[in-house]
Amino acid sequence: MRNNITFKRSSGIILHPTSLPAPDGIGDLGPSAYHWLDTLAQTGCSLWQVLPLGPTGYGDSPYQCFSAFAGNPYLVSSELLLEEGLLSPTDLLDRPIFPLDRVDFGRVIPWKLEILQRAFHNYKNRASAKTKQAFKTFQETQSEWLDEYAVFMAIKQTQSYVAWNHWPQPLRQREEKALAEFEKRHRETILQHKFFQFLFFKQWIELKEYAHQKGIQIIGDIPIFVAHDSADVWACPQMFYLKANGSPSVVAGVPPDYFSPTGQLWGNPLYRWNLHKKNGFSWWIARIRAMLQLVDIIRLDHFRGFAAYWQVPANRPTAEYGKWVKGPGASLFVAIKNALGEIPIIAEDLGFITPDVVRLREQFNFPGMKILQFAFSDGPQNRFLPHNYPENCVVYTGTHDNDTVQGWYASAPEKERDFCRRYLARSGEDISWDLIRAAWSSVAIMALAPMQDVLNLGNEARMNYPSRPMGNWTWRMLPDAFTPEITQRLSETNYLYKRSSQVVEEDEHLLTEKELYEQLYQH
Repeated sequence: MRNNITFKRSSGIILHPTSLPAPDGIGDLGPSAYHWLDTLAQTGCSLWQVLPLGPTGYGDSPYQCFSAFAGNPYLVSSELLLEEGLLSPTDLLDRPIFPLDRVDFGRVIPWKLEILQRAFHNYKNRASAKTKQAFKTFQETQSEWLDEYAVFMAIKQTQSYVAWNHWPQPLRQREEKALAEFEKRHRETILQHKFFQFLFFKQWIELKEYAHQKGIQIIGDIPIFVAHDSADVWACPQMFYLKANGSPSVVAGVPPDYFSPTGQLWGNPLYRWNLHKKNGFSWWIARIRAMLQLVDIIRLDHFRGFAAYWQVPANRPTAEYGKWVKGPGASLFVAIKNALGEIPIIAEDLGFITPDVVRLREQFNFPGMKILQFAFSDGPQNRFLPHNYPENCVVYTGTHDNDTVQGWYASAPEKERDFCRRYLARSGEDISWDLIRAAWSSVAIMALAPMQDVLNLGNEARMNYPSRPMGNWTWRMLPDAFTPEITQRLSETNYLYKRSSQVVEEDEHLLTEKELYEQLYQH
């Protein structure tokens, strides 16, 4: 069974919304996001890739969310709420002064929650009939996940945000009487969390529609595993390997490798795949269906885990003590296709890849991923070098988990840097754009780069260090960083390698590479 989705030759940029310029200390879905789409469209790029969009929990990681279905309320734009009359100018007079170049989550989160609570108060007092009806409709159409999520978040709020397996037993075990009493006492708090989701979905869907008007598709990210402290696990504990007290009995990770002698212990609970299969993978089908409301193309993170995953006993201190366990394999994707039709999926097939992973990806014709930073370590046979690519793949200069290209080049062994320069026939003085050019010129059907590489930034702008539990996800793009010169250079690169979404005549005013270089680096 093969995927009949046909991707076109295209290009794009990875930029999570939290990294956009915005007035409340974190990127959001307001005017700067629309300006970003305008600029992206001007370059001829037709893809915008984002990280998971869910409500973040411990460590502020978008890969550890309180729900696989909900949106991140911190992305709601106060500027749009002001335009809609859900905030007044006086509601924003006490806005703190935030840094422009990073997200200070410790200060941002209390402020964003205060804004959202003020908007909820104003909604109750003066919302139009149209807005009230829209909120009512949202609750009805999203009830499959929204009701459980809102109760989960309300309980967390009353329990000082501790993990659900530390709640009082009646709430932890979802006793019917205890839940009914809680919902009766905290009806307003539950409604407030539903309202926050209404605001997120409204603003995101409008932004997505604008992206489509600009000829841009959004690539969204689905982590294979969900956070233990999530509404998903609390609401369906029987679908995960948990102990009687609600804590995981086995957890996810990856085995030791060259980069990590003890492996990586992620700590996510593992699925009881036999039960998921028994009920027709209904939870996964619902998850994919919900994601397709928000994005156009899905990147499945840790695709190899669908073939086999690394299982570690929860009481072990590192991932060294795990074992490989067979995943759901093709049966999951057959069920998804039968329920939803053809789904545009990119398989993140990095890491320790065995033949069964390759067979699974090829069975459904999912494009895999190539990372240029990995390409120069062991000679011409390296599978990440462009001359070894199949057309059905997606090439990246790097990802959110890697150094920036500048950071990688600065720390790479000289032998690797030498091979890189020889392969690209470049001096390495403009290494970020050297790799962008190599990615864009390859046969890969899609080519993408993190915004940090487009801006030629070093590791001060790196998004995530997987081994570091705190202090990640903070980088923000400065308001004027995406200059007309960079826009024009990216437009030229898209034109040269036939990735542009625009029709460009050959005799138009495109600058030569020398002219572009002189403009960008004259200072």
